[in-house]
Amino acid sequence: MRFFSPSPLIRRRWNRFKAHRRGYYSLWLFALLLLISMGAELLANDKPLLIRYQGELFFPLLKSYPETLFGGDFATEADYRDPYILTRLQQAPNWVIFPVIPYSFASIDSQLQHPAPAPPDQHHYLGTDDRARDILARLLYGFRLSVLFALTLTAIGTLIGILAGAVQGYFGGYTDLLLQRLIEIWGAMPELYLLIIFASLFNPSLLLLIVLLSLFGWMGLADYVRAEFLRARNMAYVKAARAMGASDRTIMFRHLLPNAMTPVITFLPFRISGTILALTSLDFLGLGVPPSTPSLGELLQQGKANMEAWWISLPTFIVLVTMMLLLNFIGEAGRDAMDPRKES
Repeated sequence: MRFFSPSPLIRRRWNRFKAHRRGYYSLWLFALLLLISMGAELLANDKPLLIRYQGELFFPLLKSYPETLFGGDFATEADYRDPYILTRLQQAPNWVIFPVIPYSFASIDSQLQHPAPAPPDQHHYLGTDDRARDILARLLYGFRLSVLFALTLTAIGTLIGILAGAVQGYFGGYTDLLLQRLIEIWGAMPELYLLIIFASLFNPSLLLLIVLLSLFGWMGLADYVRAEFLRARNMAYVKAARAMGASDRTIMFRHLLPNAMTPVITFLPFRISGTILALTSLDFLGLGVPPSTPSLGELLQQGKANMEAWWISLPTFIVLVTMMLLLNFIGEAGRDAMDPRKES
């Protein structure tokens, strides 16, 4: 079996990326943070990781157990933070293992010693918001939501932008002229007003946001791809492929597209950071995800409404700034690695 071997050009670009130490380490740090957030349920949850009760093992993260199984009175799912249930689970020889943060993003602590929003203490390391929900848990889940949302939207926008730009640049002429005018008309649509209208007509959801933002998020990239295809479509290797009978699709995506990927790859980190800021801004304005969803923008809005509760806005601001810095450093390293002036 023959494994994939990168071309010398890819290896040279990767070596230039690694030589940019700030961007290289930022990539690893961002990947590590994303990996940690992907296991948010194992780190922040109001359900135990493992229970040993009356000689049997239970895994509440994987299966729901009724309260009656642990000596309760109701057949509904057990509340593992209930003092009575918790006492029975911790009574020898039984034992229970909770995550490091024994609260999920939606867990409401009804036993706070201070009115919500409560300041940091030994139970809530970053305090709670105005609904008695743990800030650290919501930051962990909110980071994952923001990054996955940005990656999804960036992937959709990149795919549409590549297709639109490739068709414009390759065929040119009236095709390019017509599509360019349509893009200009579509780009003049008031995106924020459309979001406000649809937010009033439909229930807010991530799927609705992805659909709406995908309608506009591809146009900037399409211009760069179009320019690359216009520049390369009359080169000798394209004429040779056409003379040999290669189809338009083969020429576009096998010969032209690899040479047009430089701006696509270069702008990816910046597009991701822009999408994260867009989601945060919409959530701050109340036009984003539903209120119960863990969101960095919703935390910032709570921080604005509770100026005295610095533990809400300050950690959220630090998380956002760290995300933007890491992505910008990665983008700078990618731009230097893909710079054609450094190929020689």
